[in-house]
Amino acid sequence: MTTQNTVEIGDYRADLEYDFGNEDQTGYTWTWLDRARDPAMIVPGAVVTLRDGEDTAMGQIIDLVPAANGTIVHVELLPGAVEDYQAAIERARSQQA
Repeated sequence: MTTQNTVEIGDYRADLEYDFGNEDQTGYTWTWLDRARDPAMIVPGAVVTLRDGEDTAMGQIIDLVPAANGTIVHVELLPGAVEDYQAAIERARSQQA
């Protein structure tokens, strides 16, 4: 579905730079908090846009774990493409009008 308000993948600003293959013993993928565009918005339960090079995805923050080198952010990847979430947001907005 294409709408006038849908943006191209390259137009998304990632909330968190990320390596999709970086899984640890918890079973979650992770990255460092200092890779966030705005670290204050990286809190447990937050849904964020992730970028690994040219690839983007949506994820939910599971927890933040202090470590010797910084703070580890565990993330659960959410199903579907970023534009699927954009389409859902647009549908929700149209019903609010």
